[in-house]
Amino acid sequence: MRSSCAEQGDTGARFNLGVSYMKGEGVPQDYVQAHMWLNLAAASGNSDAGKYRDLAARIMTPEQIAEAQRLAREWTVKANVR
Repeated sequence: MRSSCAEQGDTGARFNLGVSYMKGEGVPQDYVQAHMWLNLAAASGNSDAGKYRDLAARIMTPEQIAEAQRLAREWTVKANVR
């Protein structure tokens, strides 16, 4: 359910999904996905999302961060086409 709400643009759901990926709760732990969802939530105005995104970035490689940013950009473009 959180995933579909996040995909539909719900900022809170994006934040929650990002935290879930960060902690590996209900989904496999994946810092790239966590960073992507938290970045999208931050861009939508969730002030806590930026803090969590930055925490994830501290334990990620530069390549992982670049991948997460690429995925967030692609997601934004895809969402704007709908």
